[in-house]
Amino acid sequence: MNTHIKKLPIVLLLFTSTYSHSSFALSEYDPLLAGLRVNQLEKSTQQGEPLSWDASAWAGKNWHKVYLTSEGESSNGSTESENQLLYSTPVERFWDLQAGIGYDETPENSQTWGVVGFQGLAPYFFEINSRLLVNDKNAGFRLDAEYEALFTQRLILTPSLKLNAYTSDDKKMGIGSGLSSTELGMRLRYEFSRKFAPYIGVKWNQAYATTADYKKEEGAKTSETSLVAGLRFWF
Repeated sequence: MNTHIKKLPIVLLLFTSTYSHSSFALSEYDPLLAGLRVNQLEKSTQQGEPLSWDASAWAGKNWHKVYLTSEGESSNGSTESENQLLYSTPVERFWDLQAGIGYDETPENSQTWGVVGFQGLAPYFFEINSRLLVNDKNAGFRLDAEYEALFTQRLILTPSLKLNAYTSDDKKMGIGSGLSSTELGMRLRYEFSRKFAPYIGVKWNQAYATTADYKKEEGAKTSETSLVAGLRFWF
């Protein structure tokens, strides 16, 4: 018998064994995981001394994840929040495309958005989270950006920027067209571990144009600098 034919079963056996091992390895190294990250949980000296938060929970695998995010503040029994449920998949190294629905709530009103955006690491290690929001009455753009400057492996300074802009006025939600608001922050944290870090800092909030007019009508400040203290943790 031809020696090549004799060797064929051995080759097939080796191929089958390797393929099965690779499939098992891929399954083993791409398990279903979940996590919760609270980027900010803080009190500030801002008007009303609000408790504010910025958190996200996720579940999924490397290529397919679902995120639930929430950001807002509570003061004197009233709460405002921005919440999103998003599907996320990588489209480029360090970048994820995300799409889903958003739900904003104020004490007087609420609204729902269709959401699409990108989240990832820009050049020079800026963490970027950008969102385009659309519904039948308005469209908006939100940008969160931050940078981590390491003084030591545990002591970290984080400058941040938040920006909101809309195409139309919405008095019930307290937002005006054009550049609506910005927040500049500077927070210094100490990581007792990678999962637990108290911090102190300062932030500057500014409302613009029609959004500022709405705040004046409510008796709120349109520009304010405040001190903050809080916790950052994840598990």
